Amino acid sequence: MAGDQPYGTWPSPISAALVAAGGVGISGPAVRQDADGQTEVWWAELRPSDGGRSVLVRRKAGGACEDMLPAPYSARSRVHEYGGGAWCLGQSAVYFSNWDDQQLYRLEPGTDPVALTPGTTQPHQLRYADMCESADGEWLVAVQESHSDDGSEASNEIVAIPTDGSAPPRVVASGTDFVSAPRLSADQRWLSWVRWDHPKMPWDSTELCAAPLFEDFRVGNVQVVSGGSDQAVHGANWTADGRLVFSNDQSGYWNLHQWRPGEQAETAITSLDDAEIGHPPWVFGIQQWTELANGRLAAVVTKDAADSLALIENDGRVTAIASPFVAVAGLAATPTDELVVVGQTKIDLTAVVELAPSGHRFDHRPADTLSDDNGPIDPRWFSVAEPFDFESAGGRQSHAFFYRPTGHELSGPPDEKPPLIVMGHGGPTSHTAPVLGLKIQYWTSRGFAVVDVNYGGSTGFGRDYRQLLNDAWGIVDVEDCIAAAQKLAADGKVDGSRMAIRGGSAGGFTVLAALTGSDVFSAGTSLYGVADLEALAADTHKFESRYLDGLIGPYPEAKSIYEERSPINHTDGFSCPLLVLQGTEDEIVPPNQSEAIVAALADKNIPHAAIYFEGEQHGFRKAENIIRSLEAELWFYGRVFGFAPADDIEPVAGAVGLS
Repeated sequence: MAGDQPYGTWPSPISAALVAAGGVGISGPAVRQDADGQTEVWWAELRPSDGGRSVLVRRKAGGACEDMLPAPYSARSRVHEYGGGAWCLGQSAVYFSNWDDQQLYRLEPGTDPVALTPGTTQPHQLRYADMCESADGEWLVAVQESHSDDGSEASNEIVAIPTDGSAPPRVVASGTDFVSAPRLSADQRWLSWVRWDHPKMPWDSTELCAAPLFEDFRVGNVQVVSGGSDQAVHGANWTADGRLVFSNDQSGYWNLHQWRPGEQAETAITSLDDAEIGHPPWVFGIQQWTELANGRLAAVVTKDAADSLALIENDGRVTAIASPFVAVAGLAATPTDELVVVGQTKIDLTAVVELAPSGHRFDHRPADTLSDDNGPIDPRWFSVAEPFDFESAGGRQSHAFFYRPTGHELSGPPDEKPPLIVMGHGGPTSHTAPVLGLKIQYWTSRGFAVVDVNYGGSTGFGRDYRQLLNDAWGIVDVEDCIAAAQKLAADGKVDGSRMAIRGGSAGGFTVLAALTGSDVFSAGTSLYGVADLEALAADTHKFESRYLDGLIGPYPEAKSIYEERSPINHTDGFSCPLLVLQGTEDEIVPPNQSEAIVAALADKNIPHAAIYFEGEQHGFRKAENIIRSLEAELWFYGRVFGFAPADDIEPVAGAVGLS
């Protein structure tokens, strides 16, 4: 079918089921040589079609890929609730934190997993992440998070664990609120790790520590190598020649630094002043560089929220490595200096590929081919990200990516402009990249325009931009989302009377704050969004329990600001319909936040709908829930904006004022 059709009604091959199926999350990779000296490549795949299970995959030298983690095991960690760093590749085994019981396991190919850590009387009392095997293969160091029965704050420590399971974990470093990245030098003489305390977050202020290591993993005097006040250090690891390499943002951008045992001070390797080698460590295991031969490094360089690859010579010269990627989730080096990259382009889904210095590309795990019942989907259905910089409040320069409605041979009526969906990312210390995101293509292929906003506070633009949300959450992010929408409407690119705002977690808070504080938008969707800042401060997990000190102010000293910024206290400002989507087992933004907003909307008789997904945590991982949430949102916009979607969608039960 071709020709003019009302925006929002376009029949699209990018179905909600395709979004769920194409939503395989890939992490890693890791490389090792097998017993015959052949290179193996490993990675993890988070599969919505398998109930959100995280499966370890091995690609052998001959090219065959095989799943290595049998059901029901799932390599996911609950440390900090966000997890990450849930597995590591050893010399002859792989180690992983299992989702259901959070015990640490050893897995050798062809055998069943063997638990290395004890079970607990209460679920998930002991949790593990960010592990690393010693050079002799006899020890594993990891972050251990311990939860008590009395509900007091969890403790986070570095522990050493015999890889044969012969003894329980032994604490080797403790005394601070948080620790991460325990890493061993190649000669096994030094242990390094990152530490920080409340109320700082790991992208605010951290210290990189190193200590000599003696027999049986006894730690000597601890030395602070880098970091401190107003310096965020992360991604530290040891090179083969004994250098400790890490990212530090003391220059205003994350640059690579190095230190050697015996040296008094660190030295900078790179001096980027408009890009950075670093990423906010919301999850464990983030490292933006890998070692090549002769001391050279390959790194992920982020500029204006888009990634590229670069080669870093010993003298600090940075040269580009040709690649199509605009987002890189991980990289590793083979013994022959090829790079194995988990990356995504503007027109492809995530793939695991090998890049040779010559520019040759070899696919280890090709990007999923997007197909429906009629075969591969024509790329002309895909909307490509356009950088969109705009002026926000006070003349501040802000950033976004704009996606035009793209329907292959479809177009909207000449007298109609497309509805707009404004997206605000979570975090809020995060950023959105210009990749082929199916959750964006779902909308653009149906005739919506989308603007994905990297509001002030986002990463990928340097420390100053990242700190714009300090004391200003609910202000700067809202101003930037409003300014982006108003600029697009003023330029005639979208219908200013049909603009919706959507977001999850912190992005959901931005949605609620924008809807209660302005009349710019005519609909909103909050996915597990924050409604009550005081409740969040009192009822959230340890990692984020003091995050609001920086974003809002210390509590209860700043109680009045919490009250003023909380959307739940300004429900009189609601004047447009809202859709609420929430997981019932969310420990980060508990369901009571969504329930409070829904109750307030009901009291005011504001049109609204809500769906609570049983068994889901912070973000939806099960295919059936991803499908239902997207289709319900399309149905919702159809009811609000007055169009009939081409999709056959079950109405949301219990919806108020949307019949």
